[in-house]
Amino acid sequence: MDIQLDPARDDLPLMANTSHILVKHYVLDLDVDFESQVIEGTIVLFLEDGNRFKKQNSSIEEACQSESNKACKFGMPEPCHISVTNARTFSSEMDYNDFAICSKGEKDTPDKDGNHDNQEHASGISSSKYCCDTGNRGSEDFVLVLDCCDLSVLKVEEVDVAAVPGMEKFTRSPKLTVVSEELRNQIVRELVTLPADCWREQLDYYACCSQAPGCGELLFDTDSWSLQIRKTGAQTATDFPHAIRIWYKTKPEGRSVTWTSDQSDRPCVYTVGSPINNRALFPCQEPPVAMSTWQATVRAAASYVVLMSGENFAKPTQLWEGCSSWYYYVTMPMPASTFTIAVGCWTEMKLETCSSNDLATERPLSPSEADFRHVGVCSHMEYPCRFQNASAAAQEIIPYRVFAPVCLKGACQETLLRLIPPCLSAAHSVLGTHPFSRLDVLIVPANFPSLGMASPHIMFLSQSILTGRSHLCGTRLCHEIAHAWFGLAIGARDWTEEWLSEGFATHLEDVFWAAAQQLDPREAREQQELRACLRWRRLQDEMRCSPEEMQVLRPSKDKTGHTSNSGASVIKQGLNPEKIFMQVHYLKGYFLLRFLAKRFGDETYFSFLRKFVHTFHGQLILSQDFLQMLLENIPEEKRLELSVENIYQDWLESSGIPKPLQRERRAEAECGLARQVRAEVTKWIQVNRRPRKRKRRVKEEVFEKF
Repeated sequence: MDIQLDPARDDLPLMANTSHILVKHYVLDLDVDFESQVIEGTIVLFLEDGNRFKKQNSSIEEACQSESNKACKFGMPEPCHISVTNARTFSSEMDYNDFAICSKGEKDTPDKDGNHDNQEHASGISSSKYCCDTGNRGSEDFVLVLDCCDLSVLKVEEVDVAAVPGMEKFTRSPKLTVVSEELRNQIVRELVTLPADCWREQLDYYACCSQAPGCGELLFDTDSWSLQIRKTGAQTATDFPHAIRIWYKTKPEGRSVTWTSDQSDRPCVYTVGSPINNRALFPCQEPPVAMSTWQATVRAAASYVVLMSGENFAKPTQLWEGCSSWYYYVTMPMPASTFTIAVGCWTEMKLETCSSNDLATERPLSPSEADFRHVGVCSHMEYPCRFQNASAAAQEIIPYRVFAPVCLKGACQETLLRLIPPCLSAAHSVLGTHPFSRLDVLIVPANFPSLGMASPHIMFLSQSILTGRSHLCGTRLCHEIAHAWFGLAIGARDWTEEWLSEGFATHLEDVFWAAAQQLDPREAREQQELRACLRWRRLQDEMRCSPEEMQVLRPSKDKTGHTSNSGASVIKQGLNPEKIFMQVHYLKGYFLLRFLAKRFGDETYFSFLRKFVHTFHGQLILSQDFLQMLLENIPEEKRLELSVENIYQDWLESSGIPKPLQRERRAEAECGLARQVRAEVTKWIQVNRRPRKRKRRVKEEVFEKF
């Protein structure tokens, strides 16, 4: 690996060699054991080697002409198939910066098994030696590197997909008389590239292949952050088996999995995705670039409910007395870090009474249909996309369920259940098509370290938001709903650019909440200015009390999005315990977007935002993708008004600071956020005024201080 990774540092290592080979689909088959506090079973990975997806990426970039300077080239390096997403920043959107009052409920039990490293065969494998493999190093074998932490890996084997009936259709031979590695890999390559309209058939084949027998164990080794797998004689990613099965189990102390008790003192488990994402739940490729789909079968005692990131409202299937099985799937490609699971004795909550004081559920605003539907084919990889579905585009309120311990039924009835429809409708009125087809909302146990977390198809909310009046619950709900677009459907290509999810969600929560309440413009403005003033004071406190290097929106600066030749990278400050308390990405991002909305006007700004969502959904972006498209799409007169002379005062006034305090705050504002915003937007104006042939020259300099 090009980058020397030291797990003792604050930077979180992403070890997977995604430049050589990508996981396209995961099939999980798991059992949840509350007595031992272990999740165990198998995971089958369907892979595609780098040569194929690089060719696909090259052809897509040539064909794609987007609104944002060939926007598709900032998306995934491969037009792949599917899974459930973002990102914060495609990682599950855990909002650590609005902390709930928590009580400790989990147990820490030492692991008794440790890692089984297949020492008999693999004692000679060195992780440092093989992680840096480029795909073909003479006589050395290719090594698949997966992100893995706090897991006991028991066995790794190749899957004989050719043994599944009907696989002949994916080969050039009517009968599979001679089965070779090349033939099995050809079957997987054809399977993962089935067109989007064959998604049901594809899922069925994935399920059948995952049950196929093994055809040989693979050598493997583990270290603190990764699992390395090799097959003797397979010297390149093309030669490496494209379907492998891993037998593993989690550890009770695993940092991605929280074993605890709910508010009714019943045992439960949930995953929070941070600080090390999902590598302590299953071996995977953590970098955002590894977009994949998945399906999962989870077994637990019959009294438990299993909730997961999945497109279907799963129902339990009784296997035998006292045991049930739950099945979920996704067809939208997303990073593995967005996968979320929760198992507990939850009760589905339903609204039993109606009140005239309920917030209205009809659409608060009525923008034209043209604002929601844009001409042209989506720029992302192929999958069944809701943005190209007319009925989905018109769906203001997606189907939803609410789960909580039975002791919280009254609180859910009083606030949460009444707020979900108007908040979903308000979000649709502002941004258009909901990226996901359904939503589960879970009130998580008291030890949950935040007010909320958004994942594809499922949202975690703290019990703290159920107390008091509806304002706290409504704003938090709107914040997490906003993450469906920003953070999940559109994620950051570099996880250090968290403002692309948190800044947008913080800004949009005010807009959604005002629409959900159906406030008139004056009331909405007063409410938003008050919240802006409070956020400004909070940001000032943070900037005074936090290290300067942790206040930068792009800590990697000119190396933002950089990976080693293998695809490995690090997340700056990713393991720093102070990081989860920081609000810099929420607040600086919020004030930047608030400034832009105020300067351009709501009609221009939100019309652009809907166009931006349509252009980039299903993709990963960097900061320059957003700002470049913004300045290329706003009216010329608006762009010219953003002169060096007035930009600072405009930002200061739109920040929400009461006018009597503006002069007093000018000096303080200049030494931080205002200086950054002024420098960046000014530079973008200068870039866009230059002849097109000169823009490229200065493009990389634009975000030096961002």
